[in-house]
Amino acid sequence: MKLDVEKLAKEYEGKNAHEVVKWALGTFKDKVAMANSFGAEDVVLTSIMASIDPRARIFTLDTGRLPPETYDVWQKLEDKYGIKIIPCFPDREAVEKMVLEKGPNLFYQSLEARKLCCNIRKVEPLKRALKGMDAWITGLRREQAVTRTAIGKIEIDPTQGNIVKINPLADWTEAQIWNYIKENQVPYNALHDRNYPSIGCAPCTRAVKPGEDVRAGRWWWELPEYKECGLHAKK
Repeated sequence: MKLDVEKLAKEYEGKNAHEVVKWALGTFKDKVAMANSFGAEDVVLTSIMASIDPRARIFTLDTGRLPPETYDVWQKLEDKYGIKIIPCFPDREAVEKMVLEKGPNLFYQSLEARKLCCNIRKVEPLKRALKGMDAWITGLRREQAVTRTAIGKIEIDPTQGNIVKINPLADWTEAQIWNYIKENQVPYNALHDRNYPSIGCAPCTRAVKPGEDVRAGRWWWELPEYKECGLHAKK
């Protein structure tokens, strides 16, 4: 499929999230999938997608280290919207080898060890989940992190074979996210009520303190510019 992504990015920058999602599902049909990590942004996107097409493909990366609250909201979303969210698991042999050689909590040892864990549990499963896809939809927002300030609503993802990456909520504020959740009674992760604005694997996520950045609870032992797992890295 030949698309002028630069032109589309300019055209859809002024469109709302519902319009962007509707365009994505209509354009790519069964060749687009949403990655759902069950954070506040992703439950909003799940609600929007289900309102357009409940059969739209939504998957999640089940790393094996997710908090129980994440599984709870997973079930609640399926029940509320009548959808099925596809689980994508890491390769068993790769996980066993990594844990045997480096221990179950290797991610605290070094940046390299943490990236290895993210690669095995998240990056490689994502590549499998996106195999054969022409586009993927994410809940990224520009104000989430210093690594995300320049994202477009429609862009090319060089880390996933140059498929189209769609970020319908790129220009949303945190207040807009929570207004949508409350107004539409969207199920959300209970950890958000305990000062967890950004939620990943249980060992790598903590609550944030008053005044801290929303991503401060993710890999809190690392510098801000390193706080990506590789799913949304730029080449």
